[in-house]
Amino acid sequence: MLKRIILIMISLSVITGCSSTSQFNLGKQSCQNFKKKITKSIDVDYLLYLPKDYEKENKKFPLMLFLHGAGERGNDLQKVAIHGPAKLIKNGKEFPFIIISPQCPENQWWDIDALDVLLNNIVKEYKVDEDRIYLTGLSMGGYGTWALALKYPHRFAAIAPICGAGNPVLAQTIRHLPTWVFHGAKDQVVPIKHSQDMVDALKEVGGNVQFTNYPDAGHDSWTETYNNPELYEWFLKQRKNN
Repeated sequence: MLKRIILIMISLSVITGCSSTSQFNLGKQSCQNFKKKITKSIDVDYLLYLPKDYEKENKKFPLMLFLHGAGERGNDLQKVAIHGPAKLIKNGKEFPFIIISPQCPENQWWDIDALDVLLNNIVKEYKVDEDRIYLTGLSMGGYGTWALALKYPHRFAAIAPICGAGNPVLAQTIRHLPTWVFHGAKDQVVPIKHSQDMVDALKEVGGNVQFTNYPDAGHDSWTETYNNPELYEWFLKQRKNN
């Protein structure tokens, strides 16, 4: 497991209002416009896993991005390995993926733009098969999985959000994206309805979605999910050009 820090400057535009006019009409509303160029500093700590045959010539590898839950936030990367693929790797499991497991800072939420910049850097620096980039996360990371896929719907070949929530109104955006959703029926932290709403919305627009409902599971629906080899087999079957 390695620790990497990325510091990248990106340009953003902040725009409000409805037109570029600066005229005023006293006593009435007028359309105004505001523009300002700002910079954003991206600083991400993450665990990096490279398969044992990574040095094999002329070979590219699928990439999995794993997003942890709220309990693993902070500045201690070892916390990221408490659950999920990072935990399995720590315990000796081998994967055929490059696996990136970033850490969200304490008292913050997943920064979707930062994750996008991180992925751009990983694709640039490592031998990544861009047709096989996969995304998964649990709890807060499940929220992050939905949010990242909805904002960048054509980056990923498949996603697997676990006990998270997304915006059903935007389901059309990812109708093309193979999606496997997991949730525990007795979850008291993130009610299963949040996942069910996304699944229903995707089905309504003809989405490629399947849903695993663990009838006796509470909030921890991730241990069984990540211990199941069928999840990784399913990921490896998915390609963007499918």
